[in-house]
Amino acid sequence: MTTTASDITFRLEQKRRVQADFPGPKSVALTERRKAVVAAGVASSVPVYVADADGGIIHDVDGNSFIDLGSGIAVTSVGASDPAVVGAVKEAVEHFTHTCFMVTPYEGYVAVAEQLNRLTPGSHEKRTVLFNSGAEAVENAVKVARLATGRDAVVAFDHAYHGRTNLTMALTAKAMPYKTNFGPFAPEVYRMPMSYPYREENPEITGAEAAKRAITMIEKQIGGDQVAAIIIEPIQGEGGFIVPAEGFLPALAAWAKDKGIVFIADEVQSGFCRTGEWFAVNHEGVVPDILTMAKGIAGGMPLSAITGRADLLDAVHPGGLGGTYGGNPVACAAALASIGSMEEYNLNGRARHIEELATGRLRDLQTELAAAGTAVIGDIRGRGAMLAIELVQAGSKEPNPELTKAVAAACLKEGVIILTCGTYGNVIRLLPPLVITDDLLNDGLDVLAAAIRANA
Repeated sequence: MTTTASDITFRLEQKRRVQADFPGPKSVALTERRKAVVAAGVASSVPVYVADADGGIIHDVDGNSFIDLGSGIAVTSVGASDPAVVGAVKEAVEHFTHTCFMVTPYEGYVAVAEQLNRLTPGSHEKRTVLFNSGAEAVENAVKVARLATGRDAVVAFDHAYHGRTNLTMALTAKAMPYKTNFGPFAPEVYRMPMSYPYREENPEITGAEAAKRAITMIEKQIGGDQVAAIIIEPIQGEGGFIVPAEGFLPALAAWAKDKGIVFIADEVQSGFCRTGEWFAVNHEGVVPDILTMAKGIAGGMPLSAITGRADLLDAVHPGGLGGTYGGNPVACAAALASIGSMEEYNLNGRARHIEELATGRLRDLQTELAAAGTAVIGDIRGRGAMLAIELVQAGSKEPNPELTKAVAAACLKEGVIILTCGTYGNVIRLLPPLVITDDLLNDGLDVLAAAIRANA
């Protein structure tokens, strides 16, 4: 197995190149066409249109080449056109694109379920159901928990993001742009304080103590015997790539087990080698009752899943779970190939290498800026290739969303695509494809560092 990208052959040259007239005329023309037909509520953070993508490079319709440090929001971990995924999709399409697993089933769905039961934490007997999107997986995990426990209440956490459907909007913590004016939302959802080490009022609070704080509030406001499920992202995504203090997740999971509460780990963004483990809960040995997955599961094809304890999922009556497109055969073929590439390339090892390379450089930059009196990097955090830079007003912890936007714009102008996030809009998140070369990653980090220096 390889732990570098040096053995992977790419179709496209892995170098950035941006012309002076960025965005180019073809992208500008497409933007005008878009305005006439696409709803304004669908926003895009980059004003160029993609023509091709491979490895860590995106080509636009005007011939520009961008370094991709976003992976379509952690989706194309194996690259945007991994040969194994492309081959599997082509073969699947030649046979059939759809039959509906609920009508005439097929082997691919079963094979994906076998792989997910193998890869997810725990040696207990498991069952898997396939869906289309992360939000759909979350909705169904909650359905299962409520039916299996006979309870209604669901606990989510501050800074959480779980989707854009009605129930998942209720679970999501951030109002704008996800919830504003879209209510009323699903009832019986309760929000508890997250462990956010950088922004804790008491910087000495441990993970176990932060968990006790949340548990005390649950017992006081709801009652443990009324809670069907606790749902949490082991590393929060849209909320700012928040890594809870060590011990927080295990303490919550242990209390949930004692109270008969279904512990749901939402690994939609953090799963499939992204953090240097197959799933982020593995870092602390947490075994969830149900785990939700999507994004990196299928190399860019739409697929999601829930995998959980057999007794929970089998408690649902026949016909209670499913959907017309859930477990689409082409997406299943892509997932099997994507998982195969993750193992062949040892992308867990690759993610850990990316973490070491990137965090070393970012911490050096943090030290440099502080010494120069422009301490705008408040925190550097994350695991594997799921990394964040929280930007603040110099010398304080006051969020600095203006700087964050300026840095993202400066990077894009130089041919590097980065994503922002965070409850306060002040977090740069790095989600490079796990197959990105060291040379390309270093080039992207050079541009990012220069943009922070220039705008600090």
